Amino acid sequence: MPFLETVFGKLLLTFGTAMVPVLELRGAIPVGVAAGLPPAVACVTAILGNLLPVPFVMLLFRRVADWLRGTAFFGPKIDWLERRAHLKGRLVRKYRLIGLVVLVGVPLPGTGAWTGALVASVLNIRMRNALPAILLGLVIAAAVTLAVTLGLFHLF
Repeated sequence: MPFLETVFGKLLLTFGTAMVPVLELRGAIPVGVAAGLPPAVACVTAILGNLLPVPFVMLLFRRVADWLRGTAFFGPKIDWLERRAHLKGRLVRKYRLIGLVVLVGVPLPGTGAWTGALVASVLNIRMRNALPAILLGLVIAAAVTLAVTLGLFHLF
């Protein structure tokens, strides 16, 4: 029996997909459901997988960015990333934690836990405040993504 056909393999696939910056939760829930996991299990696994990198992004982004800014290759890329975070952070600057929940909770490209953690780091939002807001946003995004995945919006 191949590893990805086991329950643990399916959980690991879903968890790992949720950790990828571009795919995140929006890609992990359909992957988990398609792999055969119950929708609730796929949803919880994707939330946990998407939440795992958030503290590391918040703690390490500033240090790594300051270190890489001194290089000719990475300096402009870091500046671009910070400008992008500031642009995404308009909503967060205006509404603070509610804006962070909305930024993470809207399951569209360019939003999500990685972007929320980056914006929280750039705007110096404390982790003890940002983590619950990001988690709530992930729960909202998971509910929307799961509903779309299961086709519930076709009923309306």
